[in-house]
Amino acid sequence: MATAAPIFYGYVVLWINLAFLLLSLGVQVVALIHCLTQRGAAFQALGTLPKGAWAGILFVCLVLSGALYDVLLMSMIAIAVALVYMLDVRPGLKDISDGKGFW
Repeated sequence: MATAAPIFYGYVVLWINLAFLLLSLGVQVVALIHCLTQRGAAFQALGTLPKGAWAGILFVCLVLSGALYDVLLMSMIAIAVALVYMLDVRPGLKDISDGKGFW
C-alpha cells in the first residue's frame, strides 16, 4: 500500500531550502551593506579584522551561497559568517560611534 507522502516530499524540501536560501541571502546582504557603510578606522579601533577583510569575506560568502544554492552547507556557513558580523562586530561598531548612525 503506497502513501502520498513521497509525492509531496520533494516539494516540501524544495520550499524549505528556498526559504532558507532567501533568509540567508537577506541576512548576508544586510551584513555586507552595513560593513560597506562603516568607517575603516572604526574596525581598527574595535580590534577586529579590517573593513576590507570583512567586506571580502561577506561578499565571497554571498556569491558562493548564491551560486551554490543546492549545497545547503554553504548557505549555513555563509549565514554563520554574516551572523558573527551582525552579532559581534556590529554592536562594537555601534558602541564606538556612540550609538548614533543609520543602523
